[in-house]
Amino acid sequence: FSLNQHYNPAFVSLQMMKHAWDNYKRYAWGLNELKPISKQGHSSNLFGNIQGATIVDALDTLYIMEMKEEFKEAKEWVEKNLDFNVNAEISVFEVNIRFVGGLLSAYYLSGEEVFRKKAVELGEKLLPAFNTPTGIPWALLNIKSGIGRNWPWASGGSSILAEFGTLHLEFVHLSHLSGNPVFAEKVMNIRKVLNRLDKPEGLYPNYLNPSSGQWGQHHVSIGGLGDSFYEYLLKAWLMSDKTDEEGKKMYYDAVQAIETHLIRKSSGGLTYIAEWKGGLLEHKMGHLTCFAGGMFALGADGAPNDKTGHHIELGAEIARTCHESYDRTSMKLGPEAFRFDGGVEAIATRQNEKYYILRPEVIETYMYMWRLTHDPKYRQWGWEAVEALEKHCRVDGGYSGIRDVYNNHESHDDVQQSFFLSETLKYLYLLFSEDDLLPFEHWVFNTEAHPLPVLRKDDGNKEENQK
Repeated sequence: FSLNQHYNPAFVSLQMMKHAWDNYKRYAWGLNELKPISKQGHSSNLFGNIQGATIVDALDTLYIMEMKEEFKEAKEWVEKNLDFNVNAEISVFEVNIRFVGGLLSAYYLSGEEVFRKKAVELGEKLLPAFNTPTGIPWALLNIKSGIGRNWPWASGGSSILAEFGTLHLEFVHLSHLSGNPVFAEKVMNIRKVLNRLDKPEGLYPNYLNPSSGQWGQHHVSIGGLGDSFYEYLLKAWLMSDKTDEEGKKMYYDAVQAIETHLIRKSSGGLTYIAEWKGGLLEHKMGHLTCFAGGMFALGADGAPNDKTGHHIELGAEIARTCHESYDRTSMKLGPEAFRFDGGVEAIATRQNEKYYILRPEVIETYMYMWRLTHDPKYRQWGWEAVEALEKHCRVDGGYSGIRDVYNNHESHDDVQQSFFLSETLKYLYLLFSEDDLLPFEHWVFNTEAHPLPVLRKDDGNKEENQK
């Protein structure tokens, strides 16, 4: 492929979706994910015994790409086979963003009642996670017994900021669609707890104890463990039709603290977001952190005291750094984490950070930057990612992650992640499509790229929201 008149890049991303989906259907139908090399199903313990993660995660992508036959088959599977009555422990966060988010989007796009019903049913199954002394939910929940606990490795039994901070959008919609206020109340209470606490230097640590209501270790990250909490503050305000003033204030205050304490410039002129460990900076940025370029740009319009241009600029700088992390590898695909120390810039120095698991965050940022600036380089960079994915990740049986992006020979990890269909391919398709496909004034994307409609303030009337 080359980005010229012979190829419609949006069509190419549709073909990629077709390859990913057809192989999932052929070799792993009804299971959570596909192993594209072994050509069999892959099960992640994040979903307990719930099955069909790829189907639910891909519903809205199939719909948006007008893959009507495939959408119909997926819908029929959901009707007949999607079952939440399983005796198993699940990740509340993962099941919320992929399953609840996927079902909500499929409902809002297609109007098919089965998706609304399943989303609310699953939402109800997640409610016992909030049965803690503070109402800060557990990370893990047995959805049959309703017993919750936290990850054993998380600072003294703490819940994780990115996990309990990434329920807001979906739970507000669950209340909207079920008429039951309890979902929205649970997530508003999380905010209350956070607002009462002292923030070190205005920053939010990644760990919060759900029993004592106190912070765990003072680690701060805009990558894993923290990332989508910040994203959801901004998006809660946007999704509320800009009426959620509390979300707005929390977001811009947090960005101010991030700028002061975490954003740095390397000697080579690359802006990056470091991690903060009890006051000491670790000059490392994760692939997950690359979503922040798009977030800063999306929030630029509402930025206080004439900071709009500054936030767009910040988004552009992060996008450039993350593009460099791709460009500086042999495969032109970015590593899981890259560093700015010991004379290296935007390069992974540890073997266990050199992998790429089909993650979307860099492409997500390109999509936001393209829509908000229309600078053609973002489409060019997106096309480079398409070429690299086709060359190194596409295999006969689907798409696989890569163990070392600096190597000249692919060592595949043999997993086609559900988020590849939900996020990576959707963001590519949107990057190469017209802006009126899911326009930002009507839709907000959850952290798994599931579009949810803005809830208009003038509007008790649901029909309007589904346009």
